[in-house]
Amino acid sequence: MTEAHEHKHRVPWYLWPFWAIWKLVVGIVEATGRLVAIILGLVFLIVGVVLTVTVIGAIVGIPFIIFGLLLTVRGLF
Repeated sequence: MTEAHEHKHRVPWYLWPFWAIWKLVVGIVEATGRLVAIILGLVFLIVGVVLTVTVIGAIVGIPFIIFGLLLTVRGLF
């Protein structure tokens, strides 16, 4: 390994969940491509909104909305 690979950036513990979600989104975009990522993101947004309309579904719907928004933004930029 080169010296550049040995130096890893450490993520603070309080930012780790956001970093992990972002890495998941990046992995999906790389695996599927930008257009499919945007379409999947919009689908997650719509499903999240529909689930959030019901009170019990809001527990699952809000993370769907956040994940769909992140996926759409990552696909666009």
